[in-house]
Amino acid sequence: MADQIQIQTTNQDLQEPMAEIMPNVITAMSYLLQRVSESNDNLSQKQRISNFHGLTKPSISVRSYLERIFKYANCSYSCYIVAYIYLDRFVKKQPFLPINSFNVHRLIITSVLVSAKFMDDLCYNNGYYAKLGGISIEEMNMLELDFLFGIGFELNVAVSTFDNYCSFLKREMMMLIKMKSLFLEPSLSFRSSFKTKLLMNPHEEDSLSTHHNKKQLAAA
Repeated sequence: MADQIQIQTTNQDLQEPMAEIMPNVITAMSYLLQRVSESNDNLSQKQRISNFHGLTKPSISVRSYLERIFKYANCSYSCYIVAYIYLDRFVKKQPFLPINSFNVHRLIITSVLVSAKFMDDLCYNNGYYAKLGGISIEEMNMLELDFLFGIGFELNVAVSTFDNYCSFLKREMMMLIKMKSLFLEPSLSFRSSFKTKLLMNPHEEDSLSTHHNKKQLAAA
């Protein structure tokens, strides 16, 4: 609880400066999630079908979907970082449910919903998030419960973990800007980094680098 309060306080202090860079952080997150989901589409290993799995790939891109959530969810900036951490935890605890193009959208909307409920004093209800995510409220309720069980109800995030993920996403954002890739396709050298990991944090306790060669979110 103390860590949660400290994260909320830190987020309030950074609200103005973060307002300028947060759209680019969202872009960096979308690239990371898009690349890891596309890589996992080609996994030969057996993957378990879950309630997050759609019958077809959504026509909306991960970037457009995240930007839509960012525009209309009105949750604090810290929620998106925490949601990303939750996704990392989910992948670690559910090794047979890697993020792919069939489940990434549902995982995103659910992780943001869970994060907003835990982090913010006020947030929209499940019905609102269901409309925002393009699913029914019944499905939203079911996905929320599945996600909570999927991460073992581990909602607390240490301040050090939060700071490490913030630093990583800011580095990725700066790399995209430097390579002028916010509106262009990343270079081959940049794309290759997505083949092995999603996060580069040697001190993160949620590291997934030990999961063989599986293409997942990784805080290694």
